[in-house]
Amino acid sequence: MPLIAVCAAWAVFWGSWSALLPAVKAELALSAGALGLALSAVPVGALPAMALAGRLARGRERPALMAAMALFALSVAAIGAAGTAWQLALALLLVGAGSGALEITLNLATGRAERETGRRLFQPVHAAFPVAVIVAAPLTGLARSYGLGVAPVLLVIAAVTAATSLTLLALPLGRGRPGEEPGGERRRPWGGVILLGLLAGCALVIENSVEQWSVLLLEEHRGATPLVAGAAPAVYMAALTAGRLVVQALPRTSLRTLYLVAGAGGGAGSALAGLGAEVLAPPAAQVPVSLAGFALAGLALGPLVPALLSRAAADDSSGTTVWGVSTISYTGFVVSPLLVAGLSDLFGLPVALAALGLLGLPLLARFAVARG
Repeated sequence: MPLIAVCAAWAVFWGSWSALLPAVKAELALSAGALGLALSAVPVGALPAMALAGRLARGRERPALMAAMALFALSVAAIGAAGTAWQLALALLLVGAGSGALEITLNLATGRAERETGRRLFQPVHAAFPVAVIVAAPLTGLARSYGLGVAPVLLVIAAVTAATSLTLLALPLGRGRPGEEPGGERRRPWGGVILLGLLAGCALVIENSVEQWSVLLLEEHRGATPLVAGAAPAVYMAALTAGRLVVQALPRTSLRTLYLVAGAGGGAGSALAGLGAEVLAPPAAQVPVSLAGFALAGLALGPLVPALLSRAAADDSSGTTVWGVSTISYTGFVVSPLLVAGLSDLFGLPVALAALGLLGLPLLARFAVARG
């Protein structure tokens, strides 16, 4: 369906981008510090764009999503034209804005489609993201091995993104659910919105940390080869997808159950991958134990954020709750790099990743106090 295709196209860039970073650094002759500073422009651009898109897109989700896709495609193409560090930072600022707007409008459109069709859509739509990342990263590496530079790869991705936006013309939004009266929406109090956003943010902190730090953990602390270490994000993403599809196939699974699974499994998986492998396994077995920890965390945490967004969409047909939960939860991506870096400086990377397991405690607390 169009929403799955849009999510997959969005993810193609982010999967390819991780594989392109070494080439970007080399082509622009950037230091690690200059590259890191440029990359920090992404969340700077994303947060205000998410706030603005949420205000503008409600009630006009399909054209807003198409516009966000077009903006994102243009910003991706602009990266290839960057010739200096500041030009790269400016392009990434636009990428962050386009990506943030795309995330909000996609969630709003998915929520509206759920209400109008009565179908459960958030899990399969969000499952498309990790699948596309897993596919795009090695394909980008293959393209680089054949001599393609950064700009041609990004132009192809931009073209795919723009073309995918046209599939939204076939998305039937706006009919309204049978019996639904205009202005009859029930909005969740902002205290509830903040709570849902923070709970989703706990899961996203762990997710972003695995994506950014798992390879480094396996190479520098477990003695894995680059090939084996590079499989860590793919293992996590595959488990993330599996968790979402399992919950999609089990429609009776309650949100309260997902709090328990995510809190216990996500926390235990992070602890096992970070520190448990060193404590529980001999050196020869530490790599597979860490990979098992990442898989457990992905399997347990994967369904939670889509389920929270689905709950938010069901409660408020205006889209305000989905907008609020999406924007607040995004702070998990912003906080994650600084949190892991700070803990790593103090205690080392294995302890830092293990400590992220403590973020499962708020989810367990929510399970304990939530009604069935």
